[in-house]
Amino acid sequence: MATEAPCYTVVFEDTTESPSTQELRASLEKGSDEDRLDALRRIIVSTINGNPQPTLLMPIIQYIMPSKNKQLKKLLHFYWEVCPKYDENGKLKQEMILVVNAIRNDLQHPNEYIRGATLRFLQKISKDAELLEPLIPTCRSCLEHRHSYVRKNAVFAVYTIYREYEHLIPDAPELMQTFIAAESDATCKRNAFVFLAYCAMPKAVEWLISVYDQLTSLDELLQMSIIEVIRLDCKNDTTHRPRYIRCMFELLNSSSHAVKYEAATTLTTLTQNPAAVKAAASCFVNLVIKESDNNVKLIVLDRLDTLRSKHGHILDGLIMDVLQVLSSADMEVRRKAMSIILSMTSSRNVEEVVLFLKKQLQRTQEREFEKAPEYRQLLIQSIHVLAVKFSEVAANVVHALMEFLGDSNNPSALDVVAFVREVVEKFPHLRPSICDKLTQTLTEIKSGKTFRGVLWILGEYVEGLSDIQATFQEIRKVLGEIPILASEQRLLDEAGGDEEAKDEKKVEGSGRPKVLADGTYATETAYTSASSARLEAIKSASKPPLRALILGGDFFTGAVLASALTKLVLRFDGLTKDRPMANALRAESMLIMTSVIRVGQSKFVTVPIDEDSNERILNCIQTISELQETPVVHDIFLKDTKAAYSKMLVAQEKKAAEKKESESTQDHVVQVDDLLTFRQFSKKSADDPIDYVEDLGKATGAAEVREDFISNLSRISQLTGFSDPIYAEAYVKMHGFDILLDVLLVNQTPNTLQNLCLDFATLGDLKLVERPAVYTIAPHGFQSIKATIKVSSTETGVIFGSILWEGPALTECCVILNDIHIDIMDYIKPAYCTETQFRSMWTEFEWENRVNVSTNMSDPRDYLKHVMKSTNMSCLTPEGAMSGDCDFLSANMYARSLFGEDALANLSIEKTEAGIVGHVRIRSKTQGIALSLGDRITMSQKDNKPSI
Repeated sequence: MATEAPCYTVVFEDTTESPSTQELRASLEKGSDEDRLDALRRIIVSTINGNPQPTLLMPIIQYIMPSKNKQLKKLLHFYWEVCPKYDENGKLKQEMILVVNAIRNDLQHPNEYIRGATLRFLQKISKDAELLEPLIPTCRSCLEHRHSYVRKNAVFAVYTIYREYEHLIPDAPELMQTFIAAESDATCKRNAFVFLAYCAMPKAVEWLISVYDQLTSLDELLQMSIIEVIRLDCKNDTTHRPRYIRCMFELLNSSSHAVKYEAATTLTTLTQNPAAVKAAASCFVNLVIKESDNNVKLIVLDRLDTLRSKHGHILDGLIMDVLQVLSSADMEVRRKAMSIILSMTSSRNVEEVVLFLKKQLQRTQEREFEKAPEYRQLLIQSIHVLAVKFSEVAANVVHALMEFLGDSNNPSALDVVAFVREVVEKFPHLRPSICDKLTQTLTEIKSGKTFRGVLWILGEYVEGLSDIQATFQEIRKVLGEIPILASEQRLLDEAGGDEEAKDEKKVEGSGRPKVLADGTYATETAYTSASSARLEAIKSASKPPLRALILGGDFFTGAVLASALTKLVLRFDGLTKDRPMANALRAESMLIMTSVIRVGQSKFVTVPIDEDSNERILNCIQTISELQETPVVHDIFLKDTKAAYSKMLVAQEKKAAEKKESESTQDHVVQVDDLLTFRQFSKKSADDPIDYVEDLGKATGAAEVREDFISNLSRISQLTGFSDPIYAEAYVKMHGFDILLDVLLVNQTPNTLQNLCLDFATLGDLKLVERPAVYTIAPHGFQSIKATIKVSSTETGVIFGSILWEGPALTECCVILNDIHIDIMDYIKPAYCTETQFRSMWTEFEWENRVNVSTNMSDPRDYLKHVMKSTNMSCLTPEGAMSGDCDFLSANMYARSLFGEDALANLSIEKTEAGIVGHVRIRSKTQGIALSLGDRITMSQKDNKPSI
């Protein structure tokens, strides 16, 4: 008898319409084939769910087993697999002798489908030696059947039996060796080869060497099995390694993409020879280009990236091939390929790469294909990275990219501005030509953000007298006639005429009559002011771009314009001795600034000017008007802003370098008594071998079980009281997407508790996987019961239940359990995203939970750390933005759940005499995670002395 019961899938059983045992017996005995199929299906589901119905075993043997219906036979195999085959003493039931006889008859059946299906069934009952032993001779005879379907299933049947009980077929390896030598069918050969690989590796290698010259002509499945055998054999010291390497080289030219991929992967584990690595990488690139499935493309690109990280510049020669991957339509594939391209680019090939990317950029402009704006943005960002990294190409690309400043796709234009700003700071010799090009493209810019970036660059880096004058001239073009208010008013007066300056015109509505509440009809009439209509016409008229933005209410751009003009005037005044010209520029700048303020307070703008922009422009006017009196302010405009940007660039480079260094030198912390593995003593002739068994263990967490006693104790929940007849406590353990409950029951009575059942129910996105069995507990005895609960989302869940058992005189006794609240923090992990991504998600997400701050803490930063610790969220706001002595603090936080759900939070607090006041706003796509995190923060605030 097997020591453990096999594991089956739990199938939902609808108990509302469950027929009785007598009804099922009647269906089996007298029903049609359809009725029998339905009855047998119900019996199988009932058996899987813990109700085997042993009284129906004989009716099934009597009425179902002799049937010739193939569906019934197939379903019968499922039943024999799940039904109890042993009695209470662990001995095989007498009825199973009849079953074995029927299986033997099916193994000798003239129909090859029935034979093959029965052989497949034998693999399912490979743990039951008593059932298998009488069937061995018949199973062996199936290896010589005329039909390949029977033979291939017979091979795997022998394999599973030999793997479990070697003594039943002791000569199986020799049998398979003879079989594979005489076999002509490819699938049968492959199955026999797999048998030899796992049960008799020397014989598998012997056969492989015998067919070495025919490898390329073999079937795809057999080639895959050969690669697997080579991988297994090379784990040990083998003399065939050179031959295996040549074999992998040949399989790189296979027609099957799967074989190519596996051969290339295995080749890199066998040797580090540059030619082999390059051949494998070239194979990966060809696979990405030819394969149509985007998921496969991403997997192969990941493998290529790993190869590149281990072998450095060996693959640099393939960069032009990798560039062809950008022709894919999927953006994820393009992004992954672009990251590999950027890491492979060196000073030797940068010019070719940049030329290719520029051509791609032109293509996105000429021919609009799918996702062109996103692809254009990716190309611009990539060229930005390359130009900053390799200064020799910066001059070639900066002018080409500035053509996209007027792009209707705002993110692309902003990326160009960021690129130009960094180039103009890092490469001073390019400043004159870049500034000249920027002034020429001012008329093409459409976006306010783009205008602000360009105006800042011009204000900081335009230095020559003639350049400043040229810049002023271009700014006049994009602003139009100055002063803005007077010119707009004149246009309004001209459009109105003298005779109807303030008249109102009545316009009769020409629609269907309106039905009033009392049922009568009325005609709608509209009154429009002629002057209002003319004002709207003036507003909607075509205007220069910067003027249109200011009249549209974008006064932030107006403030940036004022700042840029101030810098240009200050710089011009310091360079020239031509006072009349300097004064003329001063006067013009002040006129532009006052014009922006005045029009912002008029009826010509969609929204009035805000207080901040108004104050900022007034400061600029004051600075220009007091030109010689406040030299300190001059330094702020001319030096400090540029120095701040330079400092920001240095900080970004330092942060990127630290991140790269931390990725390359990861600390591995081990305990003092851990086993040491000396990898230095192993051969360094290849990459790490691929061990799928080990990988599977890591993926399922089986290889990383690290528990400490204290953390286990903290997860124990008491379910009943000490005075209850049964004391129960549960150890709650999170494992991936499962919650494992290990419940300990203690019988505190002097009586035996019979038919004890532990019933669980759940609230929230939790689902009980299987119902615990029925137990009998001796007086003062113990019983451990395990239950598994599936979690499907990050939402606060509750597990509740009861314990039921039979008391004296068959009365039902019950103890209600305490609720177990599931902590969602086990499913939320800190994560990072860019500011743009954060803002986009913040706008998109619907659910918001606002939690008011209530704490005894006095330091806002300490409270931020406390919230981050209690919610497992990471802070996206840079440390520099929160440093310094200030009573205000605003920070953005972000986390992701194991289910891919995003959680955003914004903390806005102020330090007052009464303590810290403010709120935390939490946003998410689903309601559950927003409410759960809000509850978590509220609970953490209840502690008067929270741990920091």
